[in-house]
Amino acid sequence: MGNLLKVLTCTDLEQGPNFFLDFENAQPTESEKEIYNQVNVVLKDAEGILEDLQSYRGAGHEIREAIQHPNDEKLQEKAWGAVVPLVGKLKKFYEFSQRLEAGLRGLLGALTSTPYSPTQHLEREQALAKQFAEILHFTLRFDELKMTNPAIQNDFSYYRRTLSRMRINNVPVEGENEVNNELANRMSLFYAEATPMLKTLSDATTKFVSENKNLPIENTTDCLSTMASVCRVMLETPEYRSRFTNEETVSFCLRVMVGVIILYDHVHPVGAFAKTSKIDV
Repeated sequence: MGNLLKVLTCTDLEQGPNFFLDFENAQPTESEKEIYNQVNVVLKDAEGILEDLQSYRGAGHEIREAIQHPNDEKLQEKAWGAVVPLVGKLKKFYEFSQRLEAGLRGLLGALTSTPYSPTQHLEREQALAKQFAEILHFTLRFDELKMTNPAIQNDFSYYRRTLSRMRINNVPVEGENEVNNELANRMSLFYAEATPMLKTLSDATTKFVSENKNLPIENTTDCLSTMASVCRVMLETPEYRSRFTNEETVSFCLRVMVGVIILYDHVHPVGAFAKTSKIDV
């Protein structure tokens, strides 16, 4: 409550870094290009993933018909034929989450390295900071769509049950979209999460910290808290906000701020909501 009151009554910007992070037009410098190009290969597919997820309608009708008429082979085949290509999409979404995780780890490595502070990194390497923000923005949009689409888990559950039954009965399984048991288990855990992409990024950030023991944890948590502060400052400062040329940049900043606060809460030993937190929430 104290931190919330502090934000509501704040009349200056002493609580955080005061610079403009150009989320709309930042371009990579020569030193950023290697990581930037690697991450860009992933991000260029992000919009297509969201479009596929938004258009995902599921095979609920076919599945219900097959379950209600278990002895009707035509209905069983129809349901299976409807579910298999959908599972192919779910596999693509899951595999994209793994690519996104690798991209995030690359960005964290660049934005937390010595000798620069998190503020210096974000101000100097704005193209990488922009990509970090784009990953978070995509993640929250993906999870919003997933949470409102129960067909995803229903389709995948039916696929796994049917596949198991076919294998027990020695029925040959054809099609490039078949998912083996190991992958199916990982996908099942992924889609069981309410916010699977955010969980993936949270786990990746935690793993990054644990694997880089020579890097102080503060380098990572300060990077996250600084990003949250930069977003807040840009939204609160008329001079900065007037530089946005796209009206969607405001919602972009808000989503990014939510994303980094959640990551901070997962990684920091006492979380984002303690009095000692560097994030005002």
